[in-house]
Amino acid sequence: MDLEEIRKIVELMEEHGLSLFHLEQEGVNVKLKKAPDIEAVREALGGLAMAPAVPAAAPASPSVPASEGGETAAESGKVIESPMVGTFYRKAAPEAEDFVKVGDQISEGQTLCIIEAMKVMNEIKAEISGTIAEICVEDTSPVQYGDALFRVT
Repeated sequence: MDLEEIRKIVELMEEHGLSLFHLEQEGVNVKLKKAPDIEAVREALGGLAMAPAVPAAAPASPSVPASEGGETAAESGKVIESPMVGTFYRKAAPEAEDFVKVGDQISEGQTLCIIEAMKVMNEIKAEISGTIAEICVEDTSPVQYGDALFRVT
């Protein structure tokens, strides 16, 4: 299957409003998934205020004193965003240690995580130095371009 055929499939997906396409045949396995249009979702909900989702198994975090602006220390840090779409991994292998944990000091250029995209493991390196205040994504979760991965103070 060449790039032109994939482009035609994407055009057909757009034309017919499809969000998922999967083709598997003789040595070819193509799976295309389109994320929902966030603006269309907001319009469909009629501007309802949406509360942020809280993971059911979120570990309890120690209370963080509020800063003068009313934000907690974790909310006031710099965000490291995903540079690509893929699957987020906190460690290099299932039995390996996490690259970083909350409270770890990091330096510029240090590997923070891996994002797998199309069977390629991409190391995501820190662009800033500081302390990991929050890990915003669960291990093995899908991420989109621009999603917050870490908050650094």
